[in-house]
Amino acid sequence: MSSAKWVIEDNQYLVSTFNLKGNIMKKLILAAAVAGVFMGGVAHAQEAAPEHSFTGNVSVVTDYRFRGISQTFKQPAVQGGFDYEHSSGFYVGNWNSNVSDAVFPGGNVEMDLYGGYKFNVTPDFGMDVGVLRYYYPGTDVSANTTEVYVSGSYKWFSAKYSHTVTDFFGLDDTKGSGYLELGADFEVADKTTLGFHVGHQKVRHNGDLDYTDYKVSLERDFGFATIGLAVIGTNADESLYTYTNTAGTKTKDLSGTAAVLSISKSF
Repeated sequence: MSSAKWVIEDNQYLVSTFNLKGNIMKKLILAAAVAGVFMGGVAHAQEAAPEHSFTGNVSVVTDYRFRGISQTFKQPAVQGGFDYEHSSGFYVGNWNSNVSDAVFPGGNVEMDLYGGYKFNVTPDFGMDVGVLRYYYPGTDVSANTTEVYVSGSYKWFSAKYSHTVTDFFGLDDTKGSGYLELGADFEVADKTTLGFHVGHQKVRHNGDLDYTDYKVSLERDFGFATIGLAVIGTNADESLYTYTNTAGTKTKDLSGTAAVLSISKSF
């Protein structure tokens, strides 16, 4: 083979090699550019978290239990509310439910107004401080109550203390009553949560009304709604939490253990 042919073939090989490397480099550069755009988009999406957020909720329950005590004379309730939260952690909200006039004479609605501040101490430990106003329009004896609260949560566990700065739901000389509650929620299956709750209500200057309540619940998110079943009870003195309806035809212990079914949706 002539030396000229070697030169020609060597040149062709070098050109082919150069072109191959060039194509590979172009592809790498293009891939890097695409990745950069993508990562930049992700970073931008993270930075663009909404400053203001609005959420709502609605639910139907077979019995409205507040700290273990039925507020609806062991009848169903329709409930719902709205929440606004700022990215800084500040929030305000409103929640509403029907109640029984056997429990709140002359009234049939509970309206809760609240506001507070949430913040993280560590990625797993969060705090919440706020104030809540329970308002019952139309009641013959004002049961309106204001509480301040502080709560903390760590992974699956939570604790909260609420302290009244007014009389406790219409009872004279009960300012300074307190409620301490502990809770835990565990995801036991896909979109299924098992919850545990225990709380203790202390009514100032009315020790006979003090009691402990408990709840064990199971909830599953089906997409269209979350369906839950809870067993709720207390050790309250039955004689002090027995009410008679306004017609005087029925008397019920509102503190006894019961199973409560709920259907709820957040949006």
